[in-house]
Amino acid sequence: MVRYTLEHEGARKGVSLHHITWRATVGAVEDETVVAEAIAWLVGDPELVDIERTTSYHGSEIHMVTGVCKKKKQSLTSLAQIGEENLQTLAQEIEQRYDENNTLHFRLEFNSFVNGEAVLASPGHASTIKCHTKVEVYPGQNPKEECLKVIEQAIEQSQKMSD
Repeated sequence: MVRYTLEHEGARKGVSLHHITWRATVGAVEDETVVAEAIAWLVGDPELVDIERTTSYHGSEIHMVTGVCKKKKQSLTSLAQIGEENLQTLAQEIEQRYDENNTLHFRLEFNSFVNGEAVLASPGHASTIKCHTKVEVYPGQNPKEECLKVIEQAIEQSQKMSD
Protein backbone atom coordinates (compact mmCIF):
# COMPACT_ATOMS: atom_id res chain seq x y z
CA MET A 1 0.00 0.00 0.00
CA VAL A 2 2.81 2.43 0.85
CA ARG A 3 4.57 1.61 -2.41
CA TYR A 4 1.48 2.60 -4.39
CA THR A 5 1.29 5.92 -2.54
CA LEU A 6 4.93 6.74 -3.30
CA GLU A 7 4.54 5.91 -6.98
CA HIS A 8 1.34 7.92 -7.13
CA GLU A 9 2.96 10.93 -5.49
CA GLY A 10 5.88 10.71 -7.90
CA ALA A 11 3.52 10.59 -10.84
CA ARG A 12 1.78 13.76 -9.65
CA LYS A 13 5.00 15.77 -9.88
CA GLY A 14 5.40 15.12 -13.60
CA VAL A 15 3.14 16.57 -16.24
CA SER A 16 2.20 14.27 -19.06
CA LEU A 17 -0.26 12.98 -21.59
CA HIS A 18 -2.10 9.69 -21.43
CA HIS A 19 -2.15 9.40 -25.23
CA ILE A 20 -2.43 11.36 -28.47
CA THR A 21 -4.49 10.44 -31.54
CA TRP A 22 -4.21 11.85 -35.07
CA ARG A 23 -6.96 11.04 -37.60
CA ALA A 24 -7.52 11.94 -41.24
CA THR A 25 -10.15 10.96 -43.79
CA VAL A 26 -8.71 10.44 -47.26
CA GLY A 27 -10.86 10.24 -50.38
CA ALA A 28 -10.40 7.51 -52.96
CA VAL A 29 -8.74 9.92 -55.40
CA GLU A 30 -6.08 10.91 -52.85
CA ASP A 31 -3.02 8.85 -51.94
CA GLU A 32 -3.58 7.49 -48.43
CA THR A 33 0.05 6.36 -48.15
CA VAL A 34 1.25 9.99 -48.30
CA VAL A 35 -1.07 10.85 -45.41
CA ALA A 36 0.00 7.73 -43.51
CA GLU A 37 3.67 8.71 -43.90
CA ALA A 38 2.92 12.23 -42.65
CA ILE A 39 1.06 10.90 -39.61
CA ALA A 40 3.87 8.39 -39.02
CA TRP A 41 6.25 11.35 -38.84
CA LEU A 42 3.99 12.90 -36.16
CA VAL A 43 3.78 9.74 -34.05
CA GLY A 44 7.40 8.77 -34.65
CA ASP A 45 6.74 5.22 -35.86
CA PRO A 46 4.97 3.86 -38.97
CA GLU A 47 3.87 0.84 -36.91
CA LEU A 48 1.56 3.16 -34.93
CA VAL A 49 -0.40 4.15 -38.05
CA ASP A 50 -3.44 2.27 -39.29
CA ILE A 51 -5.27 2.65 -42.61
CA GLU A 52 -8.87 1.50 -42.62
CA ARG A 53 -10.62 1.20 -45.97
CA THR A 54 -14.34 1.88 -45.78
CA THR A 55 -17.16 3.70 -47.56
CA SER A 56 -18.63 7.09 -46.80
CA TYR A 57 -22.26 7.74 -45.99
CA HIS A 58 -22.84 8.40 -49.70
CA GLY A 59 -21.12 5.15 -50.75
CA SER A 60 -17.79 6.40 -52.08
CA GLU A 61 -14.59 4.67 -50.99
CA ILE A 62 -12.59 6.45 -48.29
CA HIS A 63 -9.60 5.66 -46.10
CA MET A 64 -9.42 6.48 -42.41
CA VAL A 65 -5.77 7.04 -41.45
CA THR A 66 -5.14 6.98 -37.71
CA GLY A 67 -1.96 7.33 -35.67
CA VAL A 68 -1.99 6.73 -31.92
CA CYS A 69 0.76 7.15 -29.33
CA LYS A 70 -0.03 5.50 -26.01
CA LYS A 71 3.30 6.14 -24.29
CA LYS A 72 3.62 9.40 -22.39
CA LYS A 73 7.02 10.53 -23.67
CA GLN A 74 6.18 9.58 -27.25
CA SER A 75 2.85 11.44 -26.98
CA LEU A 76 4.58 14.62 -25.81
CA THR A 77 7.12 14.35 -28.64
CA SER A 78 4.27 13.92 -31.10
CA LEU A 79 2.56 17.06 -29.79
CA ALA A 80 5.86 18.96 -30.02
CA GLN A 81 6.10 18.09 -33.72
CA ILE A 82 3.50 20.73 -34.62
CA GLY A 83 5.96 23.48 -33.72
CA GLU A 84 6.37 26.25 -31.19
CA GLU A 85 4.08 28.78 -32.89
CA ASN A 86 1.16 26.36 -33.10
CA LEU A 87 1.68 25.27 -29.50
CA GLN A 88 1.62 28.90 -28.34
CA THR A 89 -1.66 29.37 -30.20
CA LEU A 90 -3.10 26.28 -28.48
CA ALA A 91 -2.10 27.74 -25.10
CA GLN A 92 -3.81 31.04 -25.95
CA GLU A 93 -6.96 29.24 -27.14
CA ILE A 94 -7.14 26.72 -24.29
CA GLU A 95 -10.68 27.80 -23.30
CA GLN A 96 -12.02 26.74 -26.72
CA ARG A 97 -9.86 23.64 -27.21
CA TYR A 98 -9.76 21.91 -23.81
CA ASP A 99 -12.82 20.03 -22.58
CA GLU A 100 -14.18 18.76 -19.27
CA ASN A 101 -12.71 15.30 -19.96
CA ASN A 102 -9.15 16.76 -19.85
CA THR A 103 -8.79 16.39 -23.61
CA LEU A 104 -7.15 18.97 -25.87
CA HIS A 105 -8.66 19.12 -29.37
CA PHE A 106 -7.30 20.75 -32.50
CA ARG A 107 -6.99 20.25 -36.25
CA LEU A 108 -4.24 20.78 -38.79
CA GLU A 109 -4.88 21.92 -42.35
CA PHE A 110 -4.76 18.76 -44.45
CA ASN A 111 -3.11 20.13 -47.62
CA SER A 112 -0.49 22.14 -45.74
CA PHE A 113 0.34 19.14 -43.60
CA VAL A 114 0.86 16.67 -46.44
CA ASN A 115 3.08 19.32 -48.03
CA GLY A 116 5.29 19.32 -44.94
CA GLU A 117 3.93 22.26 -42.95
CA ALA A 118 1.90 22.04 -39.73
CA VAL A 119 -0.75 24.78 -39.75
CA LEU A 120 -3.58 24.94 -37.23
CA ALA A 121 -6.89 24.86 -39.06
CA SER A 122 -9.43 27.57 -38.45
CA PRO A 123 -12.94 26.51 -37.42
CA GLY A 124 -14.93 25.24 -40.38
CA HIS A 125 -11.85 24.47 -42.48
CA ALA A 126 -12.92 21.76 -44.92
CA SER A 127 -10.06 19.29 -45.03
CA THR A 128 -8.21 18.61 -41.78
CA ILE A 129 -6.23 16.16 -39.70
CA LYS A 130 -7.93 15.89 -36.31
CA CYS A 131 -5.99 15.55 -33.09
CA HIS A 132 -7.02 14.90 -29.53
CA THR A 133 -4.78 14.27 -26.59
CA LYS A 134 -5.72 13.40 -23.03
CA VAL A 135 -3.86 15.28 -20.30
CA GLU A 136 -2.98 13.45 -17.08
CA VAL A 137 -4.77 15.23 -14.22
CA TYR A 138 -5.00 14.09 -10.59
CA PRO A 139 -7.47 15.14 -7.89
CA GLY A 140 -6.64 18.55 -6.49
CA GLN A 141 -4.98 19.75 -9.69
CA ASN A 142 -6.36 22.46 -11.95
CA PRO A 143 -6.96 20.72 -15.30
CA LYS A 144 -6.32 23.79 -17.48
CA GLU A 145 -3.12 24.61 -15.59
CA GLU A 146 -1.94 21.03 -16.14
CA CYS A 147 -2.74 21.32 -19.84
CA LEU A 148 -0.79 24.58 -20.05
CA LYS A 149 2.18 22.87 -18.36
CA VAL A 150 2.05 20.08 -20.94
CA ILE A 151 1.96 22.62 -23.76
CA GLU A 152 4.93 24.42 -22.17
CA GLN A 153 6.88 21.14 -22.06
CA ALA A 154 5.98 20.51 -25.70
CA ILE A 155 7.21 24.00 -26.62
CA GLU A 156 10.54 23.32 -24.87
CA GLN A 157 10.85 20.01 -26.70
CA SER A 158 9.93 21.62 -30.02
CA GLN A 159 12.65 24.24 -29.52
CA LYS A 160 15.21 21.48 -28.88
CA MET A 161 14.10 19.59 -31.99
CA SER A 162 14.48 22.69 -34.17
CA ASP A 163 18.00 23.52 -32.91
